Amino acid sequence: MTAPVLLVVAHGSRDPRHAATVHALVRESTALRPGLRVEVAFLDFNVPAVPAVLESLAADGVRDVVALPLLLTRAFHAKADIPSVLRQAPPSLRIRQAEVLGPSPLLVSALERRLYEAGLTPADRHSTGVVLASAGSTDPEAIAVIADMARELRRTGWCTVRPAFASASLPRTEDAVRALRADGVRRVAVAPYVIAPGRLPDRIAAGAADADIMADVLGPAPELARLLLRRYDEARAAGASRTAVLPTAV
Repeated sequence: MTAPVLLVVAHGSRDPRHAATVHALVRESTALRPGLRVEVAFLDFNVPAVPAVLESLAADGVRDVVALPLLLTRAFHAKADIPSVLRQAPPSLRIRQAEVLGPSPLLVSALERRLYEAGLTPADRHSTGVVLASAGSTDPEAIAVIADMARELRRTGWCTVRPAFASASLPRTEDAVRALRADGVRRVAVAPYVIAPGRLPDRIAAGAADADIMADVLGPAPELARLLLRRYDEARAAGASRTAVLPTAV
């Protein structure tokens, strides 16, 4: 039986670093599973667009697709935008929308990887406060996931972890950095909880000007590559169905 095609659906950005990072992450995943056909599509700004890729897959005779939102939380894009565009797919395609990437212990590991790459060591954790900086959302479920991720990161031994947001929600990154300084935290690090560079990640970096450590975006971290395949496998196990486009609860 032919495995479903994995369609990675990214948001897209006018910043060319965004698409380059998405493709680098997908290459990491395909290297882990060479026989799997993986396609990339974007909701906005970049090409190919989702409808064009779906049409191309149908023309190639593909029947089963797992559409994986390259998102860290279930906010508007995962709940509305992606299901809407998938419903417009050619009727010959059976599509299952996978869960978003977060939350997951693999994301905690990826965040720590980036912090260590920025110059910290495991021995620094007890004296380092971390600002977990996300893009931001008005969706309460998404905000709750960021808070949960901050708690999970804190449990690995960091002195304290505070969530922050580049838009839509408070506090901003710079405010969280100042709050940790006011609390007497010896060393402050900012860990972007975002996948790829762009306007909002740049805003996070600007807000981290007074921090001691600024980690990189998650990007093509090995943990994310494994997580893409895990979400694919979970969706595949649940079965591919034209009626199963809408995401289930996390």
